[in-house]
Amino acid sequence: MLWLGWLAGLVLIGLGLAGCLLPALPGLPLVFLGGLAIAWAGDFRQIGSTTLIVTAVLAALGMMADFLAGTLGARAFGASGKAVWGALLGSMIGLFFGLPGLLLGPLLGAAIGEWLARRDAYQAGKVGLATLVGLVIGTAAKIGAALAMIGALGIALLF
Repeated sequence: MLWLGWLAGLVLIGLGLAGCLLPALPGLPLVFLGGLAIAWAGDFRQIGSTTLIVTAVLAALGMMADFLAGTLGARAFGASGKAVWGALLGSMIGLFFGLPGLLLGPLLGAAIGEWLARRDAYQAGKVGLATLVGLVIGTAAKIGAALAMIGALGIALLF
């Protein structure tokens, strides 16, 4: 059964890393669950409550940073509510078009939403670009948090 826990943990961590790039997967919670599975497989001897609390806090901070980066990026340039909803819808539709869709979906969705709200092409372009910048910063925060979580788990396993 030990190998099953390790396998489940590694699969969850792999899915979590993918989820840091794909908005449809909850990346950081999956990395945490992967660490929990590995800890469970080892009867919580090497990975204990302190490490799990640290990884949970890192996951929460990474998710907050991602949310704030996207929201504040768009709001800093005066995005309307329609632009925010457009970015969300563009993210979902962009999933079906691979990496270009993941990058361009939120940008186009926010720009179209802003255009529908204000009929100002310049403002729509600014909001679209701000949404893209927020997406990149949020993704970097999630990847950084995931790597820190994996590092904490690795250190606990080594020592």
